[in-house]
Amino acid sequence: MRKVFTIAATAAIFATLALAENLTGNLLDTTCLDQKKDVSGCQANGTTTTFALQVSGKTYRLDDTGNQQAILALKNRADRSTDPTVAAGPVNAKITGTRDGQVIKVDSIEIQ
Repeated sequence: MRKVFTIAATAAIFATLALAENLTGNLLDTTCLDQKKDVSGCQANGTTTTFALQVSGKTYRLDDTGNQQAILALKNRADRSTDPTVAAGPVNAKITGTRDGQVIKVDSIEIQ
């Protein structure tokens, strides 16, 4: 019985990993998007708390875990200026996770 459980648990883990995908695009501020309804001028910066990722013209919001990871990634990025609240242009990000409709359930995020 224990062996069957171990095999089932391992299969479940690999099935979950197989569903994960890599998405690369521009990181956006969802508060700005909600107000303007347009992506221009809504680049993420150091004061952004909720994020979206624009990939090939489509916009996906990040889940709560993804928002927290994006905040940390923006604070820790090497190319930030002396004022981290100022955006130096589009912020490109590579996100590993799964899409659930228009929301990405984030496993990891890397600011490029």
